[in-house]
Amino acid sequence: MQIVQQILFLAISAIAIFLFTKKVKEIRRNILLGKDEDLTDNSAQRWRNVLLNAFGQKKMFKNPMVAVLHFFVYAGFIIINIEILEIILDGLAGHHRLFAPFLGSLYGFLIGVFEILAFLVLVSCIIFLVRRNIVKVKRLNKGELLGGWPRSDANYILTFEIVLMSLFLIMTACDLNLQALGSAHYALTDQFWISRHLAPLFNGLSENTLIALERICWWLHIAGIFVFMNYLPYSKHLHVILAFPNAFYARLEAKGKMKNMPEIQNEVLYMMQPELAPANADANPVMKFGARDVQDLSWKNLMDAYSCTECGRCSAACPANETGKKLSPRKIMMDTRDRLEEVGRNINENKEFKDDGKSLLHDYITTEELRACTTCNACVEECPVSISPLDIIMQLRRNLVMEESNAPQEWNMMFSNIENNMAPWKFSPDDRDGWVNG
Repeated sequence: MQIVQQILFLAISAIAIFLFTKKVKEIRRNILLGKDEDLTDNSAQRWRNVLLNAFGQKKMFKNPMVAVLHFFVYAGFIIINIEILEIILDGLAGHHRLFAPFLGSLYGFLIGVFEILAFLVLVSCIIFLVRRNIVKVKRLNKGELLGGWPRSDANYILTFEIVLMSLFLIMTACDLNLQALGSAHYALTDQFWISRHLAPLFNGLSENTLIALERICWWLHIAGIFVFMNYLPYSKHLHVILAFPNAFYARLEAKGKMKNMPEIQNEVLYMMQPELAPANADANPVMKFGARDVQDLSWKNLMDAYSCTECGRCSAACPANETGKKLSPRKIMMDTRDRLEEVGRNINENKEFKDDGKSLLHDYITTEELRACTTCNACVEECPVSISPLDIIMQLRRNLVMEESNAPQEWNMMFSNIENNMAPWKFSPDDRDGWVNG
């Protein structure tokens, strides 16, 4: 019977790891559909960003209560998973609490810490569910999150974590009762800090019932971990993994600094100094200005889309969104990710991308949304995982203006004034200081 369980465990583990690896490879391929961008300079500052913003969650602490609760969930997720190593080795080797004989009293201390973290995760997730579904915090219950998958995804993952933590605590509580009964394979350990208070709930059960309950919780817990692992790549909770590389590859220039387009600079240069133009200019490929679809964005923009937590801090800080405009930086990131996933499915089906007649611009993100942006960088400043919705907005807007000549009359007048007068206003440069006369 034991060998059957080991074979079953090995099979489940292999399937889970295979499916997870397959999806991760797809996501990596999708991200690399973006244009190349070198973001490897100043590694010391980049590692500092990882420590402060990813591990330390620095930006989360602008709201201390939420930050502490999120830290419990985050720390619990990272640290409790150390226990999974023992569970996996137990399942493969057919042992129970493989590390206990080697760690002695330290083992009981470690499990006690894991239990406290599990309890804090459980309580925090319950509070987050209440905030989303009963208190209805505004940024978590507006616009693109009012219904459908984005709202359900958050509830699913919180409920799933509550179940996983409950299984872990029930499992250890049954284990303590079996130790007290002297059951075979359940060696004595120190009294665990949380489950010692739960163990009396199972005092009346027989040894066989306790063993069955403990084994059921063990199997459901590890199977749940594997399900959770394979759910992550399809969920906004992929940020649990991508927050770290996304913080490392964050752009280090000052917020608000906009990139010049070398193509435009060269066009102006060649107009003023034609002798500098390439000799065989007609042979050069037609240049594309800005971005129309996800392939026109950089790989960092696409990683941003997969890293989005959908927390809504960007939209809550956006002045356009708060004054009733259609723009929502959160939706910009969600739309980019949805389009990228659609492109990925297209590649999976056709072995290469076949034009589907759609694009990120217009089919997912509208002109009205893009024009509403004030480029204030509030969304970039607020994001806890170093995402820049503004960079995507600017590239799409450049495509609108420079490829489609699609701009409001007021903008066109300003562009004309800048071109002719070197200022947004319709005054000759010679008359610019005329206001001081008299």
